Amino acid sequence: MKSTHKPLVIGWREWLTLPELGLPPIKAKIDTGARTSALHAFCVETITIDGSEKVRFGIHPIQKRTDIEYTCIADIVDQRWVTDSGGHKEKRYVISTPLKVGEQTWPIELTLTNRDTMRFRMLLGRTAMRGRFLVKPDTSFTLGKPPTKVFSS
Repeated sequence: MKSTHKPLVIGWREWLTLPELGLPPIKAKIDTGARTSALHAFCVETITIDGSEKVRFGIHPIQKRTDIEYTCIADIVDQRWVTDSGGHKEKRYVISTPLKVGEQTWPIELTLTNRDTMRFRMLLGRTAMRGRFLVKPDTSFTLGKPPTKVFSS
């Protein structure tokens, strides 16, 4: 899919929004080495709503803040084996949800995995950003800082 707009310049880490999940902005690592995007999730379970199988999961959107917790529900797109940067394979649920970056919004796929030990609650992989961004690895937060209310409980 070829994009018709000029790519947005972003840094190696940015604050991104997943509006349909009802989460505050999340600090994400922009990872051109990862094919798939990932979102921190715990207590992941399948549920059925109106005959449709969904996944319910908890998320602590801010690193080192377990006092702030959200519960999300999303349609299951797939289950896939994903190999992490350490070479470990894990079967993960895949969801699709809109990503909002600046004034642009488009659907992306995210795998759900526990990222408690990672520095970022979200990893934005190259499939989600294909044709939309120019990544400047020597910059951070080119899209700005999140509202201060993100940090209050």
